[in-house]
Amino acid sequence: MYRTVVNRILLTKNTGGGRRCLLRFPDLRTAVSSSRFSTTTEPQTFPNRPLNPADSSTSSSSTSFQTSSAAGDIPRQERKNPRAEYQGEQARVLQASLRHVLRLGWSEEAMIAGAKEVGISPSIVGSFPRKEAALVEFFMDDCLQRLIDRIDSGEELQDLIPSQCIYKLVRFRLEMQAPYISKWPQALSIQAHPLNVSTSFKQRAMLVDEIWHAAGDEASDLDWYVKRTVLGGIYSTTEIYMLTDSSPEFRDTWLFLDNRVKDAFDLKKTIQEVFSPSIPFPLFF
Repeated sequence: MYRTVVNRILLTKNTGGGRRCLLRFPDLRTAVSSSRFSTTTEPQTFPNRPLNPADSSTSSSSTSFQTSSAAGDIPRQERKNPRAEYQGEQARVLQASLRHVLRLGWSEEAMIAGAKEVGISPSIVGSFPRKEAALVEFFMDDCLQRLIDRIDSGEELQDLIPSQCIYKLVRFRLEMQAPYISKWPQALSIQAHPLNVSTSFKQRAMLVDEIWHAAGDEASDLDWYVKRTVLGGIYSTTEIYMLTDSSPEFRDTWLFLDNRVKDAFDLKKTIQEVFSPSIPFPLFF
């Protein structure tokens, strides 16, 4: 039935003495430029030459690379400074606004106070499309850059096994939020807003990726995703635990973090013991 419909509607039509094709294709060597893509309406003639397989391969590779880069798979050494999005007066305003967060929260009011502090017109706040979200994201990027700087210094990570390295870096990153802990629930709610969640997810993905690189991870298969999912879960649960921790200097939070990291590595050891080498299973640590 479907074949009959296609033949009747798309392919051919009876015209008394014979059948003619309804679909006409222009000569592929001539294409008329569309006003959407060109300022000229003159026909453009392309040489009638076969496609070079090498060119096709190069084009395919280029497209694949661009797609990969867009998904966040850019090599660590080629990534730009996380703080580079805001420059000049905007960066000064955001940096100064952080000093008003404890009093005014992650809000437009804090940004206005920051602008006044550095002698810039408060009207600059209007240049930030998402206002308070920009402030939270600036803080996240700033923390990530400070973490990268500490990793690159290499002083504290020498001779550490992966579990110790992960514990140390996650703790160092969460300690940056300690001064703002009373206002951090508001920051989390801003990050969870539908307009901001994609940026929030990207920032956290970059964070766990940097930590795994520092721990010596070079996985490129399924392990890559499993490792980052596990570490992301450890980071997020510890972050939430920290909000309700009233112990001195967040002692209970760091104990909680240590236990979660050990649990993850113990799980990996258990999986290795249960599954035989012939059964594939992602060994994520």
